[in-house]
Amino acid sequence: MYSRWQLAKQYIRYYYQAANGKGHGVHSPFVYSFIREVLNDQRQFYAYHYIEQLRNELMQNNMMLSVEDLGAGSVTAATKQRTVASIARYAAKPKKWAQLIFRIVHYYQPKNIIELGTSLGITTCYMSLARPNAHIITGEGSHEIAEQARKNFSDLFLENIDLIEGNFDDTLPMMIKTLSTVDLAFVDGNHRYEPTMRYFNQLLPSMSASSVMIFDDIHWSEDMQKAWTEIKQHPAVKMTIDLFFIGLVFFREDFKIKQDFSIRY
Repeated sequence: MYSRWQLAKQYIRYYYQAANGKGHGVHSPFVYSFIREVLNDQRQFYAYHYIEQLRNELMQNNMMLSVEDLGAGSVTAATKQRTVASIARYAAKPKKWAQLIFRIVHYYQPKNIIELGTSLGITTCYMSLARPNAHIITGEGSHEIAEQARKNFSDLFLENIDLIEGNFDDTLPMMIKTLSTVDLAFVDGNHRYEPTMRYFNQLLPSMSASSVMIFDDIHWSEDMQKAWTEIKQHPAVKMTIDLFFIGLVFFREDFKIKQDFSIRY
């Protein structure tokens, strides 16, 4: 993981290389539509209120949970105690980014979604309400966090989510096999080069031309930047959008020329 100073340097470099977030000078109609219809969609969807209310409640919850940090391929799990409030404050996706994930799902309307890294399920809730008839399979490695996420889904009456517990090395193949295709995959767990590339390659055969992959924290470390660079270079990848904190991957065959965009958000 980069230090704050190293991450700031990476962000400054990205900021001056990225296109502005209004779409000026972007010649791809697909990306221009993404900027106008998704990034800059200012509507306050009804789901925002309910989920942010849940987030606020979780940030006041001082119940202690045993957190198992499995990692990818680890033999033993490091366990530590954290409050629900601490996890909600520091591990859950911030409002800005969780609501962007909502708008991505709302705009592209994927039927089958895989998420790696449920945490308390805040982003999962956003995806669920963005596409209530989607089938969402989400994976979480820590049992007590998974139980809290299940409670959160129940509190919001969400019935289109299957939460699978365990190490992603064991659970991801089963998650993929459950679905005919994966229309959207959100990879938000184990931010290291080798597991990130493994998840990408495992998911790839189930992605269709209209599918989307989203990778979290693509500039979080040298490892993640290396993984992001390799993903962009993969022959199956036709277009990527770098928003610094997340990266989007597209596979559409009608993109005749591979293109990589960096956009300020």
